[in-house]
Amino acid sequence: MNDQPTKRTAEPGTETTETHTIRTATNVSPSNPKTTAPKRTVATRMIGFVVSILLAFLAFRFVLALLGANPSNPFAGFIYRVTAPFVAPFSGLFGYHLAYGVSQLEVVTLIAMATYLVAAWALTRLVNLTRA
Repeated sequence: MNDQPTKRTAEPGTETTETHTIRTATNVSPSNPKTTAPKRTVATRMIGFVVSILLAFLAFRFVLALLGANPSNPFAGFIYRVTAPFVAPFSGLFGYHLAYGVSQLEVVTLIAMATYLVAAWALTRLVNLTRA
């Protein structure tokens, strides 16, 4: 008697034994466009770049406000001025007023960051809808 399981080929890329089936990859190659990740378009990269810069400025603003940075300092003043238009739509959400130079947790800035991140994600998905 033969102790080894008998092998038979059922279909290309598949070997069947009496105990189990072994599947092997036959059509996977780096040149196959269906197996590689889709390329990012120029528009997608631009959206990512712009939103990354915006989120970096908003993160600086959050840390500066948390540490109570003085707005008369040139760097802190620049960050506050540049990010003010992006935080303004969310400034009335909560019952506190933004006070510069006083240490405070600016939840409004965090909400602005999350909103712009979701908007950028949605815009990238919309840009990539037309790609096949």
